[in-house]
Amino acid sequence: MELERIRPTVLRGTFHVYELAALIAAARFVTESAPPDVPAESLDQLRQLLAEYDQQIRHQAAPQAQGWQA
Repeated sequence: MELERIRPTVLRGTFHVYELAALIAAARFVTESAPPDVPAESLDQLRQLLAEYDQQIRHQAAPQAQGWQA
């Protein structure tokens, strides 16, 4: 994983697929089984992040469609 600060409140991350998958899986686990002491606002933010991730991943074209080779 590599993080780069673009602006004071903006980071750009470069992840291997397995690293991103682990982060997304952990976020899904927390939203589905968080203990009662986790603030509702935090869970809502995670749910929004996951919804945005799901939307972005749906818009990604298949690698072969873009001419990439595995």
